[in-house]
Amino acid sequence: MYTGRSYKISEFLFWTRRTILRLLLIGATPTVLYQLFDLKWLSIPWPIVAFMGTAAAFVVGFKNQQTYNRTWEARDIWGAIISSSRAWAMMCRDFMDDREITQKIIYRHLAWLTALRYQLRTSQNWETTGKAYNKEYTQFYTIPEKEIPVKDALSKYITGEELEKVLLQNSPATQLLSNQSLLLTKLAAEGKLDNPRFFEMQKTLREFLSYQGRCEKIKNFPYPRQYATVNRIFVWLFCILLPFAMLKEFNNLNDYVSGAFKGHMVWLVIPFSVLISWVYTSLEQVGESTENPFEGNANDVPISEMSSSVEIDMREILGEGDLAPAFAFRNNIVL
Repeated sequence: MYTGRSYKISEFLFWTRRTILRLLLIGATPTVLYQLFDLKWLSIPWPIVAFMGTAAAFVVGFKNQQTYNRTWEARDIWGAIISSSRAWAMMCRDFMDDREITQKIIYRHLAWLTALRYQLRTSQNWETTGKAYNKEYTQFYTIPEKEIPVKDALSKYITGEELEKVLLQNSPATQLLSNQSLLLTKLAAEGKLDNPRFFEMQKTLREFLSYQGRCEKIKNFPYPRQYATVNRIFVWLFCILLPFAMLKEFNNLNDYVSGAFKGHMVWLVIPFSVLISWVYTSLEQVGESTENPFEGNANDVPISEMSSSVEIDMREILGEGDLAPAFAFRNNIVL
C-alpha cells in the first residue's frame, strides 16, 4: 500500500516506460510511411477508431471497477481479522485463569496470522509480480514474506513438534486453527473452560476460518481471464489503429499553418498518439496491478503491517511491554 500523498510522475513514467517505448514505435511507423514514403492510403477514417476507443474505455472502466472491488473486499476481510483478533486476545485473558495457557493460545493465533499471510504471498500463474515492470519496481520496497523464511517467522510463536507438523501440512494456517480447537476442547473437558465461554471461543474460531476462506477465494480465483484478455486486446487494437486515424487529421492542419511547420504537421501524430494511447495502457496496467491484492505489489493490502500492528495490541493485552514494530518499510510503501 502506497502511503504517500501521490506517486511522483517520475515513478509512474519509470513504471510505464516500456509501454511508452512500444507506443512510440507504433506511432512512428505509420507516420514515417505516410510522410516519407508517401503511402497516403494508410490513413483510415477517424470514426472507426473512435468507436474502438469507446469500446476500450468501457472494458477498461469495467475491469478497473471490478479489480478495485477485489482489493477493497480484501481490505475489509483483514480489517475484520484485526478487530476479531483483539477481541480474541481479551477473551483469552478474561476467560482463563492460567496465564501460560492464555499466552500459548494468543501466540498460536499470531502464528496463524503469520502462516496465513505467507500462504497469501505465494505466487500464482496469473499474478503479475513477475512481469518486468513490476519485478524491477520491487527494488523500492521490501516484501517481508520474501525476506524471512516461514519457519523462522513461525518459530517465534510455536516451537518443537507442533512447528514441524504444521509446516508439513498443505495449509499450515488451517492446521493451527485446528490445534486451537483441540486445545479449547481439552480445556472444556478438564473443567478449565465453562460451556458458554467455550462456545463463544469456538464461534470466534469459526469466524477466523471463514475469514481465511474468503482470503483464499480472492487469492486462488483470479479476475476472470476472458475479461482480462478482451480488455488487453481492445486496448492494444485501439493503440495500434489510433495513429493511422490521426494521419489525415494532422496532415490537414498544413492548410492552416505557414513557415517551417507547413508540410510537417503530420509528425505531431507521434507525440499525440503516444499521449492518448498511454492514458489507455496506463489505466489497463493499473487495473492489472490491482487484480491480486495479496501477491506483493506496491499497491497491495498491507497484511504484513496489519499483522505486526495487531501483534503489538495482543501482546499488550497479554501484559507484555517494550514492543517494537516487526518490519521496516521503505519509500512510503507498506506491505
